[in-house]
Amino acid sequence: MNLYLIRHGESEGNRLGKIQGWHNFPLSDLGKRQALQLGDFFKHIHLDHIYSSDLTRAYDTAIAIGSYKDQTVHKWEKVREVNLGPLQGLTRKEIYEQFPQAKEKSILTSGLEGTESVEELTKRCAYIVDQLKRAHHKDDVAIVSHGGFISIFLMYLMLGENWGEVHRPFQIGNTSVTHIEWTESWKPLFHYVNRDHHLTTEAIASQKMGLL
Repeated sequence: MNLYLIRHGESEGNRLGKIQGWHNFPLSDLGKRQALQLGDFFKHIHLDHIYSSDLTRAYDTAIAIGSYKDQTVHKWEKVREVNLGPLQGLTRKEIYEQFPQAKEKSILTSGLEGTESVEELTKRCAYIVDQLKRAHHKDDVAIVSHGGFISIFLMYLMLGENWGEVHRPFQIGNTSVTHIEWTESWKPLFHYVNRDHHLTTEAIASQKMGLL
């Protein structure tokens, strides 16, 4: 199986510097342009199935791919962003002011009450892998998801249940593509991570400046 993990285009939450989690922000104008560039990138890449987080910023990005491929996009709530509970909708500055303990850990795995736990995220990752194995072991599949969850899923693929004990090094930019291949042994091969060469100079410059 070939799996393409894709982060959504820039959202209004990204543009405003807000931590989004499960909050449902739409794509920004730049994000809509990025989604079209992403769709064009996939025009000549074979896909059997396209899945997306059910949050608007991801689904609308996936629709852009589907329109170039003339394929249906299937919503899959299991590939949503991490549920960040009380941190959602706040800027990093606001989070650190209101929840100083979040400085000690990653915002994604802070352990604060109301946020998704490492154990819950591990179960979610395991479920996704199991479902992909059962349904798509010989397919080419695209999943449009979110930066935080993609980075965690990559850690899970490498380290299994111990992923939360190790520093997470991945940067996942807007509409970046990560290509993973599984052979019959189901040992993942990482072809590339965070590829965004399909974006315009404007979009790449914004990402490097931390605006996305």
